Amino acid sequence: MKYLFSNLKQYWRSVILLAVLLVIQGFCEMSMPQYTQNIIDVGIQNKGIEHILPTKIKDDEFEAAQIFMDDDQKLEWKDSYSAEGDTYVLQDLSEDRKKQLDKDLLTPIVMAYQLGHMTEDSFKDMIKTQIQAMGEGQSALAASMAKKLLASIDTMSADQIADSMHLEITTFKARDEDGKEAVYVDVRPAMQQLIESGNMSQDQLSDMRKKISETVQTVGDRTMRAMAIRYAADTAEAAGVDVDGRQKSYLWSSGGRMVLMALLMAVAAVIVSYVASKVGAKVGRDLRAQVFGNVIDYSSAEMDKFQTSSLITRATNDVQQVQMVTTMLLRMVLYAPVLGIWGVIKVYQAHAKMSWIIFLGIAVIVSVIMTLMFFAMPKFKIMQKLVDKLNGVSREILTGLMVVRAFGREKTEEKRFDDANKDLMRTQLFTSRVMTFMMPSMMFIMSGLSVLITWVAAHRVDAGTLEVGAMTSFITYAMIVISSFMILTAMSVILPRAGVAAERIHEVAVTKSSILEPENPETPAQTRGVITFDHVNFRYPGAEVDALHDITFTAEPGKTTAIIGSTGCGKSTLVNLIPRFYDVTGGSITMDGIDLRKMDLHFLRDQIGFVPQKGTLFSGTIASNIRFGRPDAPDEEVKRAAEIAQADDFISDKEDGYDSYISQGGNNVSGGQKQRLSIARAIAKKPKVLVFDDSFSALDMKTDAKLRAELEKQEKDATRIIVAQRVSTILHADQILVIDEGRLAGVGTHAELVSNCEVYRQIASSQL
Repeated sequence: MKYLFSNLKQYWRSVILLAVLLVIQGFCEMSMPQYTQNIIDVGIQNKGIEHILPTKIKDDEFEAAQIFMDDDQKLEWKDSYSAEGDTYVLQDLSEDRKKQLDKDLLTPIVMAYQLGHMTEDSFKDMIKTQIQAMGEGQSALAASMAKKLLASIDTMSADQIADSMHLEITTFKARDEDGKEAVYVDVRPAMQQLIESGNMSQDQLSDMRKKISETVQTVGDRTMRAMAIRYAADTAEAAGVDVDGRQKSYLWSSGGRMVLMALLMAVAAVIVSYVASKVGAKVGRDLRAQVFGNVIDYSSAEMDKFQTSSLITRATNDVQQVQMVTTMLLRMVLYAPVLGIWGVIKVYQAHAKMSWIIFLGIAVIVSVIMTLMFFAMPKFKIMQKLVDKLNGVSREILTGLMVVRAFGREKTEEKRFDDANKDLMRTQLFTSRVMTFMMPSMMFIMSGLSVLITWVAAHRVDAGTLEVGAMTSFITYAMIVISSFMILTAMSVILPRAGVAAERIHEVAVTKSSILEPENPETPAQTRGVITFDHVNFRYPGAEVDALHDITFTAEPGKTTAIIGSTGCGKSTLVNLIPRFYDVTGGSITMDGIDLRKMDLHFLRDQIGFVPQKGTLFSGTIASNIRFGRPDAPDEEVKRAAEIAQADDFISDKEDGYDSYISQGGNNVSGGQKQRLSIARAIAKKPKVLVFDDSFSALDMKTDAKLRAELEKQEKDATRIIVAQRVSTILHADQILVIDEGRLAGVGTHAELVSNCEVYRQIASSQL
């Protein structure tokens, strides 16, 4: 995984920007449930009133509200208001001060509210209790009168009871919780009357305050607060405050803030998506450039190690995986912890005492993820290797399609492809089937948590310790926390495969060519092109025996050095050492007296015109292919090279001549034409050394002879090294090297070798 994250180092500024934007987006998203809670609890249920102190109160109510307040509470109450005529107006207090007053004055205000809004039945029950208390310990006459009064109370109205007992009360009609009109009694004047008359001592008042407080607090803190806010609303409305208008204003204000938060969240999300996509695309670009730039410098040893099909997969499929996951990583994986951590904090701050449900859900989710990944993770590592295998089989079949058809191997090759395809399919099906359990499991867990939260919260709402809006916001926070873990879950499916892909890319990127540039390159005083092999040995990486052993010869400018031998004897291996496709493992090769390993690699290869055994052309025109080694070659040089290579005739016959199109790989020209264009490409470079690795095999005898004659005539100053299978091609060479099982079996002219080299004699006699 570390290689996946290391790609982001150079884009740290963008990552920081994304982090800031994601925090902003997270802040907006986490604010939404709070606004919803405020709209429900404050805006709708509490009429837009956030604190329990009325904003405006009549003077008589101002005094009545203090009935159950102690001296300190009365002082706080009075200090919070300023008199304006027959009303008192709440001063401009800080938010912290209002919260402190809510805490200090909640109980006495609710108690006063209860006495000021007592139902008629509750009033009768209170009077009965009072009469019974008064009758205890009295004379028989007093007890009899109390008994008669008790019997008649149920038939009397509140006003009649007050008149008979000489109590000051106020009755009024209002709608109850069911919406029905009922008679309510304000008994606070009577309480005040009893206190002032001395019929109720401070001890009795304190005892009464304690009993009412205990009764009130049984309904729960939230219900108490709702009662206090209802008192504030009714009192302010009675004092002339437009409570409905304030409620609408609060709802519009909260709704407007929600809209602004939503817009800000949308803007942040768009910018995050843009920046994340841009960084992901740049990472993909950098990785492709890094892989290709490194591979282009690979020697044949590294190409043999990785195989072309695997390198193609790593440069395309693997890079695409990393690019996609990088974008998702920046967009989602960075966001998930922001939501998760913030959500947990919000849940804790909600004081809903249901955090255990969240942690239970997280524990279940983590258990499900770990179980699924235990089964799927090993298959992700196998999957990329199977992609390599399928790519290799496909490439091999498509490249050799003509051979497959010629030998009627279509069914066999289809089966070979089908086997590789099914291996990949079975692995993908296994991982997909394992991961199909993930989303249903997550949805089941989320739904289960919603039900559990609703069930627990419903009991707490009923008990008065939780408000409906708080329950709604808690469910939202819980879903956000669970969703953040679901995001991480979804990424856990992709991250392992991307991690494997990043490791494969890193492997290619850090593998350097075994052909190293010298620290202090040397350059010959005069470049002539004299190639000298001095007791050269070579062994392929991983091989147990040498492919070449003790090869010594010198190829001089103006002369042709030919190399011949049986198939697999090491001819191509030998010439591949000249441009340092491989480095010798013993001895040395020099050009103009300087070891090739001490020369600048670009300079060395610039002096060599190499024609490989298999002619390779690139998509473009004939002229662009001939100019491949020398882009600035003038038209005259291009035509001259084509004439020497005996290619001018068939080029001139084409409608567009040198501007004729060449398809990828040169598939629209014949094998002989491809070889001649490859030879022309090497000649146009005007090198000091021309190396032909069996490059005349597709030419007829006549064309072969003409080409060699033109080479000797036009390139007389170049060192010519020719690998050939036909004796006729090298018959007139100045020097012929005979290779047999990696060793030098003979060196000399044709006549000399026929007389003193048995290996050459057998080759010559079989052809001539």
